[in-house]
Amino acid sequence: MAERLRLMAVHAHPDDESSKGAATTAKYVAEGVDVLVVTCTGGERGSVLNPKMDRPDVWANIAEIRRAEMDAARAILGVEQAWLGFVDSGLPEGDPLPPLPEGCFALQDVEVAAGPLVRLMRQFRPHVVTTYDEEGGYPHPDHIMTHKISVAAFDAAGDPGRYPELGEPWQPLKLYYDIGFSKGKITALHEAMLAVGLESPYEDWLKRWDDRPDKGPRITTRVECADYFPVRDDALRAHATQIDPDGFWFHVPMEVQRRAWPTEDFELVRSLVDSPLPESDLFAGVREAVRAR
Repeated sequence: MAERLRLMAVHAHPDDESSKGAATTAKYVAEGVDVLVVTCTGGERGSVLNPKMDRPDVWANIAEIRRAEMDAARAILGVEQAWLGFVDSGLPEGDPLPPLPEGCFALQDVEVAAGPLVRLMRQFRPHVVTTYDEEGGYPHPDHIMTHKISVAAFDAAGDPGRYPELGEPWQPLKLYYDIGFSKGKITALHEAMLAVGLESPYEDWLKRWDDRPDKGPRITTRVECADYFPVRDDALRAHATQIDPDGFWFHVPMEVQRRAWPTEDFELVRSLVDSPLPESDLFAGVREAVRAR
């Protein structure tokens, strides 16, 4: 019997799995791949970004509500999901920035915090791992820490000399960073909206783009997944405290999104298999390696 392919997507908070690479994970689930979403924190210090949910009863039960939202999104995407159990660091604001809360995820020792993820990698045995880049996708302390422990765990999971108490070694074959936004993507969506006579939500974003680097040149892998954009959006809406269904995320009509930019994009940063670039499949080279076993 052929070995099933396995994908692990490591995220910082509940809702990140639905806003970053969600159509890709839904596509692979539909194709028979086992997908495990790892959520590093409970999102306990996240803001309530949906004004309809900004109520005292929600704030009083935010941790439980965010777990329930994660359960709903997991079911929509069809993935398995595991919590690492770290405490949300919050997003510090101010000048100077206030100190991070004692005991939060971002203040953990990387070597220690990578341990639970090493254990999960050795249990689930993923062939491919996705996570955030060195900036966390954007500079939230928990996203940056997620990057750090994901890279550390990827490098340690297959080494029998490291974390020997955490299970039999398993070496994933590929590691990717999610590239959620690039200038090319935002420009394409902006121009597509104007072409159909609609106001673009990206105009101001593009005007400010010179203040930030473009990660477009880092993209190595474009996964065609437009058929799963509706699944992604349903999973996003399941995170009702975080996502306003009338907000920015849903301003571009689905047919415009599918036509203008039908892929989700990634940067391949580690590979133990032969996979020429550019790619259109996170499992390029892996499929052949697994069949050869």
